[in-house]
Amino acid sequence: MENVMQSILIVDDSRLNLQILKDILGIDHQIYCATSGKEALTIIISKRVDLILLDVIMPEMDGFEVCRIIKSNPQTKNIPVIFVSYMGEVEDQAKGLEIGAIDFITKPVNPSIIKARVKNHLELKRYRDILEELSMIDGLTGISNRRYLDEVLEKEWRRAVRTGDTLAVVLIDIDFFKKYNDYYGHVAGDECLRKVANSLKNSVKRAGELVARYGGEEFAVVLPSVSKEDALKLGEILRQNVESLNILHAQSEVSPYVTISVGVAAIRPNRESLSANLFSKADKALYQAKEKGRNMVSGESEKHIHEFKPILVSLAGQ
Repeated sequence: MENVMQSILIVDDSRLNLQILKDILGIDHQIYCATSGKEALTIIISKRVDLILLDVIMPEMDGFEVCRIIKSNPQTKNIPVIFVSYMGEVEDQAKGLEIGAIDFITKPVNPSIIKARVKNHLELKRYRDILEELSMIDGLTGISNRRYLDEVLEKEWRRAVRTGDTLAVVLIDIDFFKKYNDYYGHVAGDECLRKVANSLKNSVKRAGELVARYGGEEFAVVLPSVSKEDALKLGEILRQNVESLNILHAQSEVSPYVTISVGVAAIRPNRESLSANLFSKADKALYQAKEKGRNMVSGESEKHIHEFKPILVSLAGQ
């Protein structure tokens, strides 16, 4: 995880209070400022925020309501919130902590105290971020795992429903991988998986596209805002790049080298459809590619099939 400067959002309707806190914390942190709850929520969605210092008494929307909204949103609920307020009664502090704040500091602030508390909470946030990042990575291949794949797919599905955009999925299976494992051994099999995963990851260039290990020798690619035709083209690039690794596979029935079969599906999601339907279509396309001889790319329906089946090169006599 990159060691970048952590960011703090300070929310207070008093510009003097904002400036005081900014002067105390601005040297070591990226600072964003908001003078209202509405402005704060806009910044939280559009910027990376690691910690929020939140006043309680503000016009239109008080700090308690802002905190409730932050904690009810899956995208923002893990951002730690510290209330900074003149309301220092036990009841006020208890209320703030009950709705999800991690700390409560009373005004006027003591610079050394607020520096120490902010430092401690940001350190905890950094460790949580590292653990969260590690939990999303497949231990063997180093690419994203099934858990993260599911999260990204659901996020992109919801986005596509809102925008009316397309969403494509590519499913990939290493051809005759069990035979490869049996012949070369599991150590070589693991190395093969790593090389294929790295090739797939390096073949996907656009921001927002995700390559993940789906399970065993299967991989998946999520492609936001991509048509089926373009997804098929990418599938062929993936297939070619894996074969060009020239990983010997003496037990393969389609090539002297390790190859992949690829299934592609694309859909324009709506509120009545499910993301599982998209994966089901891609899985059917992958099955179709295997049935037709492997080492090829297939769409989810017969009329859209795109196939590439190279000539099998015999190793006899070499």
